[in-house]
Amino acid sequence: MAPRAEPVSRRARPAKPALSRQWIVDTAVRILRSEGLAKVTMRRLAQELDTGPASLYVYVANTAELHAAVLDALLGEVDLSAKGAGDDWRDQLVAVLTSYSLTLFEHPQLARSALVARPSGPHYLDLVERVLDLLARSGAPREQVAWGVDNLLQYATATAAEHATQRHTPTAQDDWHALTRALYDVDETTHPAITAHLPELISGPEGRVAWGFHVLINGITHTPIPRGTAR
Repeated sequence: MAPRAEPVSRRARPAKPALSRQWIVDTAVRILRSEGLAKVTMRRLAQELDTGPASLYVYVANTAELHAAVLDALLGEVDLSAKGAGDDWRDQLVAVLTSYSLTLFEHPQLARSALVARPSGPHYLDLVERVLDLLARSGAPREQVAWGVDNLLQYATATAAEHATQRHTPTAQDDWHALTRALYDVDETTHPAITAHLPELISGPEGRVAWGFHVLINGITHTPIPRGTAR
């Protein structure tokens, strides 16, 4: 008969590291990368950290705050230096915004969440600071620059959410082909504007995002804030 195994005292086990907000967020990011945003829940985190969900609420109020913290952590990957964009402030601004979009593009669920999330962490503040600084170099009034940042980040976020979702949707290509056929099959007598603007209506996907940034920048720098609403 085999000798009976010696029981292991719990006191002999290594102590678990103390919980911290940073550890929780780092673990959430790891779960996001491997399993997707849907799995980034308080219950899943508690399981991964070998603790109870109630313990996490001391550091993170709810799932929405957790997702906002995860978003801010990923924003640390945004290239704020705009390397290779030259010395022109416009090109540098478009480069920063493009890097932001591409960061969200890698995580479609988080990109959609970012449309309503309100991150306030250090990486988000660094992004806002950089965009403000570059846009202010246009010489536009302070109020227009301040309002314009919101428009630029909203456009970048929505673009990332749309394209990232399409890339991860199995029927996205079929849907695009169906739309293309529908546009080309319209009756010129009932839809003359559509007919007149093909094929440009569906062309140039690679350059559209950057063009959109330039459109917004031009509008922001040349459109005064309505009187009495800036303060």
